[in-house]
Amino acid sequence: MTQTLIHPPKTMLEVWENLPEGTLCQLINNKLIMSPAPLDIHQVISGEIYFEISLFLRKNKIGEIRIAPYDVHLSEQNILQPDLLFIENKNLDKIQKTGLYGAPDLIIEILSPSTSKLDFKEKKSVYEKYGVQEYFIVDPDSKSVDSFFLKKGKYEVQKTITGKIHSKILGTKISF
Repeated sequence: MTQTLIHPPKTMLEVWENLPEGTLCQLINNKLIMSPAPLDIHQVISGEIYFEISLFLRKNKIGEIRIAPYDVHLSEQNILQPDLLFIENKNLDKIQKTGLYGAPDLIIEILSPSTSKLDFKEKKSVYEKYGVQEYFIVDPDSKSVDSFFLKKGKYEVQKTITGKIHSKILGTKISF
């Protein structure tokens, strides 16, 4: 939706709200972060993981999955677009017309050359702060998965696994 601004934006949130629909932009710690479209391997891995989780959820009606670009509104300074996210049934009320308002239960980020540092530092910190229970970072080249589980408000790092996401929330292992 294109808008004509009558007054210049006063906050980063107002700038973000006035970007054209479909802009690959996140608001992280009150900074606009724009990214190029993901590489092909990123899309392949993202699609494989989405497909496997979707199949699992058809049989086990425990929640819903979303795939990027999808806005996750954690605060006025943090609106992110994780690659994949899962919301348990008990939290489906967080879903609104313009995205998710509050922390999803699980997030999966797939590394890109331009986002690696962002995924491991800034995003990890924001997800931890706002209570994302499980956070997985997938390297599409090696298929290694770094797993983080929230315990007493802090992420605990789990052993790196190759080609599998072992989710406690889903109660299953997702192979890709």
